[in-house]
Amino acid sequence: MATYLDFEENIKNIEDDIIVAKTKADEYAVTILEKKLKEEVEKTYSNLSDFQKLKLARHPDRPYALDYIRGLMTDAHEIHGDRHLADDAAIVCYLGYIGDVKCVVIGEQKGRGVKNKIKRNFGMPNPEGYRKALRAAKMAEKFNLPILFLVDTPGAYPGIGAEERSQSEAIARNLFELSDLDTTVISVVIGEGGSGGALAISIGDRLAMMRYSVYSVISPEGCASILWKDQAMVETATKALKITSSDLKEAELIDDVIEEPLIGAHRAKEDAIKALGDYFISKVKELKPLSKDEKYEARYQRLMSLGSFD
Repeated sequence: MATYLDFEENIKNIEDDIIVAKTKADEYAVTILEKKLKEEVEKTYSNLSDFQKLKLARHPDRPYALDYIRGLMTDAHEIHGDRHLADDAAIVCYLGYIGDVKCVVIGEQKGRGVKNKIKRNFGMPNPEGYRKALRAAKMAEKFNLPILFLVDTPGAYPGIGAEERSQSEAIARNLFELSDLDTTVISVVIGEGGSGGALAISIGDRLAMMRYSVYSVISPEGCASILWKDQAMVETATKALKITSSDLKEAELIDDVIEEPLIGAHRAKEDAIKALGDYFISKVKELKPLSKDEKYEARYQRLMSLGSFD
C-alpha cells in the first residue's frame, strides 16, 4: 500500500478513481482521469514549500541506499566490517559494476519495517560504520575504483556507546582521509542528509542532491527546539535553514541537483534510480581525463570555496 502525505490527498483520490475505472474497463474514463492526474501532479509538485520537500525527503516509500544498489549494480558483492570492532548495518558497502564502470558504492541504510529499522539503527551509523566506510574507500583507492557515496541519515548515532568509541573522531578521520583520497569520489544525498553523520561520507570531487532531498547542519526539529524552544516552529525552522536542493545549489554548497521525476522518487523509483546512475557514470567520465594533480587542485578549490559569499 502506497503512503500518501497530506498534500497528496487529491492525487490519491484521482488514482483511486483510475483503479475503479480500470476495474469497470471504462477506457474513456481512464483517459480523462489520467490527464487529470497529470495536471494535478504538475500543480501539486510545482508549488511545494520547503516543509513539504522535507516530508518528501523522509517519505517511507522513498528509495533507500539498498534500493539504488540493487537497481544499479551488477555482479555486486557486499563488504563487511571495520576490522576493529563490528559490522555496522547502518552503513552498507558494495563492490560491483554500474553500467560498465567497476566501482565501490557506500551508503547509509535506514531500513523498512520494525526489525529492519532496529537492525539498521534507523540509518544512524556508529563509529564502526564510518570506519567500515573508510576501509571500503581505501580499498577502492588501492585498486583505482571510483566511489559512489549515498547519503541518507538523520545524523550519526548520539548514544553513549558511540561517544565512548569516539564518534566525533571517526567522523573527523573520514573528513581528513576522504579529502585526500586518490580516486574519483561522487557523493549524492538521496534523502535526508543530517549533520556530521551525512558530512562524513559527503567529501569528494562532486556533491549532488536528488531533487527532493535535504541537507543540513541540524534537523529542523532540533533547530526549533534550540532557537524557539517550540516544536510548533518546525516549519519556520525548515524555511530558515535553507536545506533544500535548490537553496543549496543557489548557495553553491553543492555541485548538482539530480532531477528525479516531478512526482518524486517514492512514486517513480525506477526513473529516480536510473537518473542517479546516469549522473554517476557521466561524472566519472567527466573526471577521468584529469591528472592526479588537476583532480586534487579542483577538489581543494571546491572544498575551500564552501561558505564563502559576497
